Order: sequence, then C-alpha cells, then structure tokens
Amino acid sequence: MMHKKHIFTKISDFHQIGGLAKPAHPLVSLVDYGLVDYQTDEDQISWIQHFYSIGLKKCMPQGKFRYGQQQYDFDEGLLSFIGPGQSMTLEIDKNPVMKPTGWLLLIHPDFIWNTTLAKNIKQYDFFGYGVNEALFLSEKEEGIITDILLNIQREYYSNIDQFSQNIIIAQIELLLNYSERFYQRQFLTRKKSTHQILERLEKILDDYFESSVLTDQGLPTAQYIASRLNISPNYLGSLLKSLTGETTQQHIHHKLIEKAKEKLSTTALSVSEIAYDLGFEHPQSFSKLFKRKTKLSPLEFRQSFN
Repeated sequence: MMHKKHIFTKISDFHQIGGLAKPAHPLVSLVDYGLVDYQTDEDQISWIQHFYSIGLKKCMPQGKFRYGQQQYDFDEGLLSFIGPGQSMTLEIDKNPVMKPTGWLLLIHPDFIWNTTLAKNIKQYDFFGYGVNEALFLSEKEEGIITDILLNIQREYYSNIDQFSQNIIIAQIELLLNYSERFYQRQFLTRKKSTHQILERLEKILDDYFESSVLTDQGLPTAQYIASRLNISPNYLGSLLKSLTGETTQQHIHHKLIEKAKEKLSTTALSVSEIAYDLGFEHPQSFSKLFKRKTKLSPLEFRQSFN
C-alpha cells in the first residue's frame, strides 16, 4: 500500500496534521506530545519537513527499545534531532496502551536567520543522526532539558517584544550545548552498545580488506561503513572521534596501514603489487599515504625487517 508523503514547509502544517491549535508563533513552537492526534486513517504517516525539530519523549513503553541494530533497556527520556529536508515515517497505533508524553520543539530556519545560531547550528552533528541514534537522558539530564524547553514556552507565550527572539535563541543554544555534552557522555557510558558497534566495525573492515572488493572498488567510504552498521555517517564519525580521537577516514587509513605493514613484512610482493591489492590505482598515492602515516616509505619499512 502506497502512503502519501506530506511536505511540511511551515510549522503550522505540522500543527494541522497533528490535530493541534495554530502555533502561538509562526516560526517557533513547543508542542505537548500528549496533545498530538494525527489526522489520518492510515497506519503510518510519512513527511519531509523544512524546519528543525527537537523531540523529548518522556514516557516510552516498558521493555526493549531498538537503537540501531542493538536493543537496550532504558526507562528515562529520549531526545531526538531532525533537520530540514529529512524524511520521517511514523507508525500510528490507533489503540495505544499508553500515549508517549513529552515535548516537541519546532524551529523554522527563518526564526534564526541572520543570527550566530544560523551558522552555528550546522556544527551540531546530531541533527544528521537518524532517529534510531537518539540521545538517552538520565533523570537529571531530562530535568535540565525540560527546564530549558519550559523557559522557551514561557517566553513565546508572554508578550512578544524586541527581546523575545534573542532570549528564545539563547535558550535553544543552551539546549544544543547541553545536548552535545550529553551525547559525549552517552558515547562513554553506554559501553556495551559502543563496544558492539566498534567490534562490528572492525569485522566489516577486516572482511572488506580480505575481499576482492578492495581491489575492484578501492578503500571503503564512511558512507559504506555506516550503512553496514545501520547508523548514520555523522553518528559514526562522532562516536569514533569521542572514543579514539580519529575520524572515520583516519580509522580506515589506520586499518589500511596495518594491512600494508603485514604484506610488506610477510610477503615478497612488490610495493606496486601491494598498492594494487589495497585498492590503489597509482602506487605513488599508496607510498605517499604510507609515509605520511608511518614516517617511512614502504621500502624503508620493509628493509627494517631485513
């Protein structure tokens, strides 16, 4: 069955399909999840939105929650970030055992236009994460985020004046900075899930470097690795940066150099043959990368074993 893809260009478009009253401000809105009643008879709704949304779900069904390809027990708040142009699909339960509660902050790009946040918001990588890479909040963290959201609500429900926009934007920036801190905490504290991702990453790279795909298609891209892990490239990059200090590309190059050292020290293959086996069309490109990473040329490295 084909489902209609809705296009939400204005925040009021979401209010309308969510069965909500018109927003108090056309460019920013804080929605109470408990009031959302999607106006559709379909079992799911899909849309593309042209504004930012930050969702805090405070009440989730008990049990396992799927996060990427892993499952976790987590009873606290869940914070997710959606940027303009992202496609969303939501399955609708017409007879839910319990309705999720929480808040949804909607921010149109026009609201932050010509402010420092318009430029800085692109630096928050988590707007590029998928919803299955949401931020799990402790009770204390949830309280901090909720307080900021309620500050925003109080401000735009009060009399709008010349200070209102700057005050709301300052609160949004505060929320984003706290979220960035909490994501770093999540990378470090959810060790079981993090280690599972890293173990799968190493297995994917090992299999790739042992296959003919490397010779045929060259080095794997961050997009390829992320797709195999069922996470977004941005999330993978942030995770690796937090845990290893390396970007995804640097991590791939690190694995490449390991394989190159193995071939140089255990085989009689020429440098050109090794470069070809490792997916390089031009041996000089391989030699240049190897020297940059090891301070030795491939031949100098090989000679060190003789």
